[in-house]
Amino acid sequence: MKLRLLIGFVVCASTLTAASQESASVFNFLSLPSSSHAAALGGRNISLIDDDAALTMQNPALLSSVSNNTIHFDFLTYMRGCKAGAAGFTRYSGERGQWGVHTQFVGYGSMQETSESGEVLGTTGALDLCVSGMYSYNLTDCLAGGATGKFIYSKYAGYNSVALAVDLGLNYFDEDRDVSFSAVAANLGGQVKAFGDDHERLPFNLQLGFSRGIAHAPIRIHVTMTDLTRWSKNYYFHTGDKIGAGRILMNHFCLGVDATPSDNFYLAVGYNFRRASEMKAAGSSHLAGFSAGTGINIKKIKVGLSYAKYHVSAHTLAVSLAYAL
Repeated sequence: MKLRLLIGFVVCASTLTAASQESASVFNFLSLPSSSHAAALGGRNISLIDDDAALTMQNPALLSSVSNNTIHFDFLTYMRGCKAGAAGFTRYSGERGQWGVHTQFVGYGSMQETSESGEVLGTTGALDLCVSGMYSYNLTDCLAGGATGKFIYSKYAGYNSVALAVDLGLNYFDEDRDVSFSAVAANLGGQVKAFGDDHERLPFNLQLGFSRGIAHAPIRIHVTMTDLTRWSKNYYFHTGDKIGAGRILMNHFCLGVDATPSDNFYLAVGYNFRRASEMKAAGSSHLAGFSAGTGINIKKIKVGLSYAKYHVSAHTLAVSLAYAL
């Protein structure tokens, strides 16, 4: 029953996007991690079972693992002059349900606005914003499902766009074996208002995730597969070099390991194959694809910090703060 449900979910999500899997997309800021723990594990993790409200922005089914009445704030240093962040609140709803509200933004700072002839007209700015509401329900003691509704808004100088989207997620967690499986179909939807005359696609992402604890050791391994509807070599950023089938396959993987020597502390490292490939092709090989982070719990307060590199021109620090009211 549980396996059939997971297979049906994946097949349905794949069918919804098969006809346009290679299309260009907008609102790619939605791919940035909000959780510093997820950022430390390679930037993509949909199966980590942790009391981390920010993780639910990658998989709404993980709401079942978050403490009641939790508020969280997350901050991300991005490219020079850009700042990104998120905030949210989660609350129980009955014995098996939980809901949450979140917001995510990327501000690109101010920049000069010029005419076609190069005349300086003044300054302008750019902003990406997503406001979302989510709900999860424990279908059984081990299986949870969730959904997120998103209102997405972007404004670049005098152009703006609005979109509506839905994320669907499943998680199966066997606590006795410390095994977690997840599936997520993210950003199902479309633009309500386009930047210009042509409507563009949202960055749909079909993902599968697996996490497992190591017996008699405080270590968990995580494997996440992303973009499972896009397999063409044309999808990857490269500089004319031939991309073999093996490299195309590995560029869909994100790997992570975290150690939890106590319930109040963790260390995490990760590697994102696609990010490493893209950054090396762009001329940056130093720590390309690698990430690391740590976190501590102090009573009801949780603090996380991670390091990664998302752009050749800057290093990225992610900070997460959560408090159970």
